[in-house]
Amino acid sequence: MLARVLGATVYGLDGYLVEVEVDVAPGLPSFDIVGLPDLAVREAKERVRAAVKNCGFSIPTRRITVNLAPADLRKEGSGFDLSIAVALLAASEHLSLPSISDAVFVGELSLDGMLRPVHGVLPMAISCQQAGKRLVLPRANALEARLVESLDVLAVDSLGELVDILRGGRQRTEVTIPPNKQPEPTVDFCDIAGQEQAKRALEIAAAGGHNVLLVGPPGSGKTLLAKHLPSILPPMPREEALAVTKIYSVAGLLSNRGALVTERPFRAPHHSISYGGLIGGGKIPQPGEVSLAHCGVLFLDELPEFSKRVLEQLRQPLEDGQVTIARVNATLTYPAELMLVAAMNPCPCGYYGDRLRPCTCSPQEVTRYRARVSGPLLDRIDMQLMVPRLEYDELAGRNGGEGSAVIRRRVAGARAWQEEKLRPLGALTNARLRHKELRKLTISNAAQILLKGAFTRLGLSARGHDRILRVARTIADLEQSAGIEAHHVAEAISYRTIDQGVVAP
Repeated sequence: MLARVLGATVYGLDGYLVEVEVDVAPGLPSFDIVGLPDLAVREAKERVRAAVKNCGFSIPTRRITVNLAPADLRKEGSGFDLSIAVALLAASEHLSLPSISDAVFVGELSLDGMLRPVHGVLPMAISCQQAGKRLVLPRANALEARLVESLDVLAVDSLGELVDILRGGRQRTEVTIPPNKQPEPTVDFCDIAGQEQAKRALEIAAAGGHNVLLVGPPGSGKTLLAKHLPSILPPMPREEALAVTKIYSVAGLLSNRGALVTERPFRAPHHSISYGGLIGGGKIPQPGEVSLAHCGVLFLDELPEFSKRVLEQLRQPLEDGQVTIARVNATLTYPAELMLVAAMNPCPCGYYGDRLRPCTCSPQEVTRYRARVSGPLLDRIDMQLMVPRLEYDELAGRNGGEGSAVIRRRVAGARAWQEEKLRPLGALTNARLRHKELRKLTISNAAQILLKGAFTRLGLSARGHDRILRVARTIADLEQSAGIEAHHVAEAISYRTIDQGVVAP
């Protein structure tokens, strides 16, 4: 007998429905799965065989063939276990076909028939909702699926429970959704001693979504400043939160299954990270750190210690807000709308130009160290600033300045100001303004003269010129100024210290 049910898989960040066909025919006993399955899918036959038997059902000693259609789409993961088991039970006449015709079955089976959670449920749920189907899945994944509004979700703990419900012998239990609470920041800007200029720069970066490079000696507070940045970022709207949750669902990194990711990501990979780890990779490319930092912060500490080949791959995501990964089996594009925050020392020993400790590096060593970060990559970083050594009075002082809550309100106000103007242009922050849109900005004559002088004196590229304009527009937004004035441009220029040849405190 032939039976058909629907399963689902993930390809990139999109869910796809897969038709699972099971044919039980006369012949030598066998169990074959076809349709481009990977190793985990091929091993499903052993899990399904044991789970069906341990739930009290018999498998015919015949030739069993499982086809996963469309056959030209590669199938990965253990999520097909449940759909194969249900189709096999229907083909063996343990279930009626009408009871399973309007549902999509996703889940991994243990040998005793219990259901284990799988990755990528959110995009699968979206595809089910678009197809008008209900979704049957493990109870541990239920809250994640319920993030998709108006989707009919049936959550079960075991294959036996599912069969009882489909036969009408047991009532389904509804899934209750706990309220999503915005987590309170665990760090506060007022805990950082001194570094008022760096705090101001991070406020501007947070308001406009700008990339930042912090340069300074060891112990000046570069890492501390970067780790406090998420505390002043505005909350994510639901659209962005769903996009981030989708990425983490596919990557299998949802810390609390079913909870919407409401806190902006902060990713800080070690400098030994590989190309695939940062950008993404695999036979079917998976999201890398640049995509996991979508709508949040990617922090690269000790920037020159990263492989130059790895760093150069940041050019596309920093410019386009997305990354395209091409492999033999697939070419996929993942979102990467991130803020890059990087930190580095001015030289290998860290004390070049320090007023208290002498530098032990030769000029050649300093040059080689800085050359590890290429000019084109630096040109894509909007704000480059020095983080000088702290004075004792700053370190011992009890007044750490404004708290994160105060700064966050100003940042949220500037983002709201930007959104009103930029949404018709397809951008969400000033950092994503294109060149033709920058030409339409209102700039005073004095600001134009100042920008022209800086362009000539510093030898700026066209990209550097545009980035100064974007930062100046953000500074104006923080003041809710309609136009860009000279003091906005002057402050934006002051954050291009590397362009000005300033590389040490």
